[in-house]
Amino acid sequence: MTPEKQDTLLKLLILSLAAILSFSCRLFSVLRFESVIHEFDPYFNYRTTRYLTEEGFYNFHNWFDDRAWYPLGRIIGGTIYPGLMVTSAALYHALQFLHITIDIRNVCVFLAPLFSSLTTIVTYLLTKELKDASSGLVAAAMISIVPGYISRSVAGSYDNEGIAIFCMLLTYYLWIKAVKTGGLFWAALCAIAYFYMVSSWGGYVFLINLIPLHVLALMITGRFSHRIYVAYSTVYCLGTVLSMQISFVGFQPVQSSEHMAALGVFGLCQLYSFVEYVRSRVPSEHFKVLYKHLIFAIGVAVAIVGVILTITGKISPWTGRFYSLLDPSYAKNNIPIIASVSEHQPTSWSSFYFDLQMLVFLFPVGLYFCFSKLTDSNIFIIMYGVTSIYFAGVMVRLMLVLAPVMCILSGIGISAMLSTYMKDLDVSKSNKKLKKFESNFVLKNEIAWAFVVIMTGFLVTYTMHCTWVTSEAYSSPSIVLSARTHDGSRIIFDDFREAYFWLRHNTAEDAKVMSWWDYGYQITAMANRTILVDNNTWNNKIGRASCRERV
Repeated sequence: MTPEKQDTLLKLLILSLAAILSFSCRLFSVLRFESVIHEFDPYFNYRTTRYLTEEGFYNFHNWFDDRAWYPLGRIIGGTIYPGLMVTSAALYHALQFLHITIDIRNVCVFLAPLFSSLTTIVTYLLTKELKDASSGLVAAAMISIVPGYISRSVAGSYDNEGIAIFCMLLTYYLWIKAVKTGGLFWAALCAIAYFYMVSSWGGYVFLINLIPLHVLALMITGRFSHRIYVAYSTVYCLGTVLSMQISFVGFQPVQSSEHMAALGVFGLCQLYSFVEYVRSRVPSEHFKVLYKHLIFAIGVAVAIVGVILTITGKISPWTGRFYSLLDPSYAKNNIPIIASVSEHQPTSWSSFYFDLQMLVFLFPVGLYFCFSKLTDSNIFIIMYGVTSIYFAGVMVRLMLVLAPVMCILSGIGISAMLSTYMKDLDVSKSNKKLKKFESNFVLKNEIAWAFVVIMTGFLVTYTMHCTWVTSEAYSSPSIVLSARTHDGSRIIFDDFREAYFWLRHNTAEDAKVMSWWDYGYQITAMANRTILVDNNTWNNKIGRASCRERV
């Protein structure tokens, strides 16, 4: 076997082990309890997925759920991101076609660990495009067990984020390929991946603002080229048209303020290219005069049109959740029900270390190596890292967005440092004598050995920390509780499910249940009863009905 084939085989083996590790380390909850859906929102997702598999997509898309928000009800097709449900249903039908008998609940339980394995592979591909294959392998191994990602992708965590991180990194990978090649093919694939992301999670707004920000940075730094023009124009046009096919999104990509940055950068691309074309056709003295008047006229026209559209309501203002990212105190002062959710709180410093461990300290190292060799791709990952670390500090839920870029930049930093010091390792005694006088550094070999040993120790502690956090903190479903007695034995409390089954068997089928909004999804999914309010907090008046004035 040639050295090249050995190298390829070794990389494939390491990547496969990382993918298997990513899947297996998320199974603690299944081994300790059983195959059970976690938390609250996943029960709504499971209920809608089950309806989709039984009734088909057409009935699912037009489903009016009369068991939610009595007496208003809820139109399911126009109020959800269907990507998660469609993915599970497609996988379920594919397995049934292959005569693999599996319940739709088990498909939902194991979907997030499956996509975490795919995320590991995509992380390798993305980091390889940014740096090299060795950095990609380190980043893939890190993201396979990083707690910041595992918190939303353990078995049973059937939520949008379970597949959204894969969609996000896939979109970024295809975007980097499109930027490097300027090819229409990669840009079209990037738009399709973006469509999948839009169908899966509302966090797609981060993508459609980060990619235009990258293009704008390339313009400002003088790196804009025909490749960038082709890539962004294709991604924006095709991606916007595809995203508007999601009923819940609708015309937001061309009407909401969150999407106006992408539209503005698209217009800048056309203007920049037009100016460059005119520059090549007009004498320089005429061009300067024309350029000044043209820029002034277009700027005034855009400002007037923007003001008119905003005043008339054609461009909707920023949403409360978007404001809360820019101003952490906004939700607390204006939307208390959003601020009351624990995952919407600002992130403490201890949470960064708890969810990322040594990645917090390796993140600046990766940034240094990216800055030391600036390319179009490195500028993108730098901007991704800086913006995501800010948003993760504002809202603890967005630690999920920060974790992948932490792994990528840490992988780049570790690989670069190990590559540098591994070259200085000298295990051959004969070579040691020959190279004794060639080195200008004192104890170069000893320092290299010390660094490699220390870095190995850090990686071992990272693995132990991630395994412990996954096992103890992120593998306990809220629907089934457990505790330990004085002798260390485990006691299981299954009161929630018993209460829901009691409701199912001891109340009338048309009974209406009033509860705090936390339990709405679980009541409809397990008790099969109509509820007045659930976790879709679009109507926040239930708190008034649940409280009374103190005397």
